[in-house]
Amino acid sequence: MKITNKINLITTAWIIFVLVVVNIAVFYSFLKVTVNVEEKVVLQNADAILEDINNGDSNEVIKEKLSKYLTNGSFIRIIDRQSKIINQVTNNKQFANKIKGKFVTKTTSNRYLVRMAQGEEQMLVVSIPIEFNGQVIETLEIGERLVGLELGKDVLLSILVACTILGALISLIGGKWLANILIRPVSNMIDTMEEIEKSGITKRMTIEGQPKDELQKMAVTFNRMMDRLDDNIDKQQQFISDASHELKTPITVIKSYADFLRRHGIQNEEVALDAVGVIHSEATRIQTMAEKFLDLANTESENSLEKTTIDLITLSKDIVKQLQRTYKREIILHHDEELITVIADELKLKQVIIILLDNAIKYSKDRIDIYLESRENDTIIRVKDYGIGISESEIDNIFERFYRVDKARSRETGGTGLGLAIAKNIMKQHDGEIKVKSKEGVGTEIELFLPHKN
Repeated sequence: MKITNKINLITTAWIIFVLVVVNIAVFYSFLKVTVNVEEKVVLQNADAILEDINNGDSNEVIKEKLSKYLTNGSFIRIIDRQSKIINQVTNNKQFANKIKGKFVTKTTSNRYLVRMAQGEEQMLVVSIPIEFNGQVIETLEIGERLVGLELGKDVLLSILVACTILGALISLIGGKWLANILIRPVSNMIDTMEEIEKSGITKRMTIEGQPKDELQKMAVTFNRMMDRLDDNIDKQQQFISDASHELKTPITVIKSYADFLRRHGIQNEEVALDAVGVIHSEATRIQTMAEKFLDLANTESENSLEKTTIDLITLSKDIVKQLQRTYKREIILHHDEELITVIADELKLKQVIIILLDNAIKYSKDRIDIYLESRENDTIIRVKDYGIGISESEIDNIFERFYRVDKARSRETGGTGLGLAIAKNIMKQHDGEIKVKSKEGVGTEIELFLPHKN
């Protein structure tokens, strides 16, 4: 079943249910209000009767007085303590005979449905105790025919049923119209996805005006998802293009030297060793590049982080000690506080710091300074070197994949041009920032900003 039909049926069923409940309430409210009005009139007559009759009046006098208060199709009677009728006047004996008298000690009101030859009639009977010297001695009982109540009830019932049927029909028509309006964005989305499936080309949904409801927001989200999909496709294509370009040179070199060895053999040991050395060097470079590719792909896929509270000073000391031992370089750690903590993925944060220090080592010969600083909203890690620096025109490009400031030196040091791209992605995963300040021939300073609420 289509969702539009489901919405239509559900809304119609709900409206019918509401109408039935409301109609029942209206019907019984009508009966109650009508009976209450008649009851007030009867009670007023009862008060007048009680004031009119006296305890010493004879039966004939009482009947004469009671007759003055008779209405069409009513009865008035006085009942003793044994529920025996001692006085009664009526202009409709059938009604009076249908209802038995009853002695009461407090005012009561009852409605009876009396079956007559001409049909059903509604009868209201009110019983009022008659007191003498503080004691109830008799009961005054007045029965009034509720003229037109049965007819009015039937008419009202017919009107309510007709209104319910009309409401159901209007609901079916309106529900279909409403369902079409609500489902239109979903239908447009389905059509768009089917077109994408057939053509293989991403498309966007047309949105009129600003998003005002959830369905329009869904369309906006769909378009955003398409934008992200296009972005990922572009990244994949760029990744493949860059990887192909970067791998082409070492593979060509390896193939050339391998062909040379195959043609000339290894008679000249010096030449052969030189060729093997070049092949080993290029193979190592391909291995390093492949590892960087994996790191870059991992950071771009926005995998979840394993965040913990990290002692940044201890982590930095360990990294400095490791790199000093490996490269025999002077790396100085600066911090004003005894304890600086951050919430981050320790392995990835360590990877970023090592990338920055590795670049500083490659492109400088003097000492390297690391500054750790905790502020109100974030923690800052600054890595500063005093090397070749970066020209102002190249600063905006250094986070692009495979971009190298000094291409000749990068080739010598084995740089791939992926390190800063990886660092930027990791900082993005941590909702942080990476900024660069540099002056050619003076040095470079890179700042990492890690927010405290991470």
